[in-house]
Amino acid sequence: MRVNDQIRAREVRLVGPQGEQVGIVPIDKAQQLAADVDMDLVEVAPTARPPVCKLMDYGKYKYESAQKARASRRNQQQTVIKEMKLRPKIDTHDYETKKGHIVRFLKAGDKVKITIMFRGREQSRPELGRRLLDKLAEEIADLGSVESAPKQDGRNMVMVVAPHRPKGDVKGGGRKGGRDRDAEEAPAE
Repeated sequence: MRVNDQIRAREVRLVGPQGEQVGIVPIDKAQQLAADVDMDLVEVAPTARPPVCKLMDYGKYKYESAQKARASRRNQQQTVIKEMKLRPKIDTHDYETKKGHIVRFLKAGDKVKITIMFRGREQSRPELGRRLLDKLAEEIADLGSVESAPKQDGRNMVMVVAPHRPKGDVKGGGRKGGRDRDAEEAPAE
C-alpha cells in the first residue's frame, strides 16, 4: 500500500440520512456527524475507493429488512406433492377410486407423484406399469400434464403430474366463508 492509499483509507464518502451526498470526509468527522444527529455510521460499500458510509438508524434498518424478508417468504408459493401408490394388477374399481383422489389433488392445485410398486415376478413386466401410467395420464390430461415421464426406479415406477393452473387460481378462492356472493345479492337499503 502506498502512502497516498493509506491517507485515503482514513477518508470515507459520506451519504446523509435522506440519501444526499455529503462528500469525502475524514472518518473522525463522519463519526462526529453521526453522533451529532444521533445516528449510526454504517459502511455500505467497503470495496469502493474511498469506502462509502451512510448515516442511518441501524436498528431500524435491520428491523425493516427482516420485515421485508418475512413478507417475501409469506408470498412464496408452497409446492405440495401428494403421492398415490398403485400396483400393476389393480382392480377396476380400485383404479377409479385412486384416479378420483388424483383428480381431487390436481383440482386443489397440488402436484401428484404416482408410484407403481412391483413385487416378485411383476418386476419382469415393467410394460404393465408403463401402460397403466400412460392410461392414467391420458384420462387426467384435462386437469394436469405429465411433469416427469414414467421411469423405473428399482422396484417402483414413478411419474409426476402437475396441475395446469397454479395453486392460487383455484375456483372459489374468494374470502373465507364464501360471503362474497351473499354480499352481492343483498338488497341495498
